[in-house]
Amino acid sequence: MIKINQAVIVEGKYDKIKLEAILDTVIIATDGFGIFKDREKQAFIRRLAEKKGVIVLTDSDSAGFVIRSFLSGIVPPEQVTHVYIPDIFGKEKRKAEPSREGKLGVEGVSVEVIVEALKKAGITSRSTPDEKKDRRLVTKTDLFEDGICGKPDSLSKRTLLLKALGLPEKTSANSMLKIINAYLSFDDYKRAVSEISEEAI
Repeated sequence: MIKINQAVIVEGKYDKIKLEAILDTVIIATDGFGIFKDREKQAFIRRLAEKKGVIVLTDSDSAGFVIRSFLSGIVPPEQVTHVYIPDIFGKEKRKAEPSREGKLGVEGVSVEVIVEALKKAGITSRSTPDEKKDRRLVTKTDLFEDGICGKPDSLSKRTLLLKALGLPEKTSANSMLKIINAYLSFDDYKRAVSEISEEAI
């Protein structure tokens, strides 16, 4: 796994699944052109970019460049690193036919191609053991004990917590945990839990 600080923005869920096997970081899917109207996700991407920066890794076809251009317009240039996969023609295994332009997307290219593209953009693995050695991470046990998952009223509490943390409402518990540990301290998390508990009273 390649550990990187920046969040990575991809187009779809299959791209996200592909990268989750390669990269140890937060990965966000734009849901294709859905990002154009999703104000909540746009705001979330801006916050991620402001915290640690984002990497944009879209397909090399025209649709990928339209999405890349849109993201470049909502995030300051100094907070974005663009990673480009080369034009490789073929068909993704799960698809019956090649894409309109016949190019493989992020999900279809090899791991080696993605790693090489990251290297060309200056993205390398960052081992940060000292950073996390003395840091208390939020665990699934914490989420359970705080009623954020695994309990009858967990969904409503999780929805409140996501709102308090400025995360999209549809973020899963697993994704939320990864984002919290990447961008917040344990104290920030406990403070947010305390605030939503008071709000629920």
